[in-house]
Amino acid sequence: MNTFNNAIESLKPSASIKYIEKAKIMKMNGENVIGLSGGDPDFPTPKKICDAAYDGMVNKHDTHYTLGAGIPEFREKIAKKLREENHINCTKDNILVTPGGKIAIYTAVRSLLNPGDEVLCPEPNWVSYEPIISASYGVPVSLGLSYEDNYRISEKLLEDATTEKTRLIIINYPCNPTGKILHEDEALELVSYLKKHPDVLILSDEIYEKVIFDGNKHISLASFSEIADQVITINGFSKCAAMTGWRLGYACASETVLKHMIQLWQHMMTCTSGFIQDGGMTALDCHEEMAEMCRIYQQRRDAFIDRLNEIPCVTCEKPEGTFYAWVKFNIPNMSSYEICDYLLDNAKVSGVPGDAYGKGGANCMRFSFANSMEDLMEAADRIKKALEKLN
Repeated sequence: MNTFNNAIESLKPSASIKYIEKAKIMKMNGENVIGLSGGDPDFPTPKKICDAAYDGMVNKHDTHYTLGAGIPEFREKIAKKLREENHINCTKDNILVTPGGKIAIYTAVRSLLNPGDEVLCPEPNWVSYEPIISASYGVPVSLGLSYEDNYRISEKLLEDATTEKTRLIIINYPCNPTGKILHEDEALELVSYLKKHPDVLILSDEIYEKVIFDGNKHISLASFSEIADQVITINGFSKCAAMTGWRLGYACASETVLKHMIQLWQHMMTCTSGFIQDGGMTALDCHEEMAEMCRIYQQRRDAFIDRLNEIPCVTCEKPEGTFYAWVKFNIPNMSSYEICDYLLDNAKVSGVPGDAYGKGGANCMRFSFANSMEDLMEAADRIKKALEKLN
């Protein structure tokens, strides 16, 4: 009889992928579904990025193996960006270029953990963190942040969950799904905790750093020099430059940590495509294009959430970042999964149930507003009509 890896067999499926696929099947069957489950910008990748990749493919012939950690010029340009924009003291020797941010996260977690090591996971959080930890034979430790307290993270919360087996913390700001950003007082609490626990590392997923609203500023935890060597910064181009299908991300870490990541990496991926890195080099200069996308996201956010808040049993705070609306439904005796299924079946609007993101997600749903204004307004109207029918 065949046997399989128990750590993989026990992984929960991705709820977002499940509902994306379900909505697509309904569309294929002729149903008029508005899909707000995915995190894929609806903008085309800026032309200058496509042109740079084409030039790399056709004229520079960057279609062969590159250096495993990434093209040196690209890594240096990423490091320059991190120094100037994120105030992280780094060089190209601190950068690993990867096919998307997700594989950067997996490489970091897999190279750090020994069986039984614990990883603190403030929740709600992205659906793939805990499966990645489990697949790496680690133990995810859920820390439920409070909806009523605006999902604030604190040193006390971390200390209460810390044991001798604690090895890593994973944070994500701006946060998928809540849209919350890291504020300075919270960052200082994280710094204080890390100074007391020099053997604990923290993975800071900052993939949405360019999608931030209302004049707020992004804070990179690695900008605090006293704990910088304990921070692994993950970023990429999928969300900021509408490059989800390109699969291009990167990790920034101390040379000691990066050395261990590359030891694993060289047996997993060999390298990231050269002509895609050429596109990434140009993407780093697309400041105006990124700012314009963010401006449009903010317009959509304001209109969509204002419309949702007109529904009697719905509450939605405007997110500080990301392109997600984190919506709370005051519907007794229905779980977030049941609400999600009800709206998909009766409003033909797909989202993702809040409980898929862990503690703190009860009665909530995540809707993406990386969609046309027309679809968002129609989706809100459909949700209102379906809930009126339910009541």
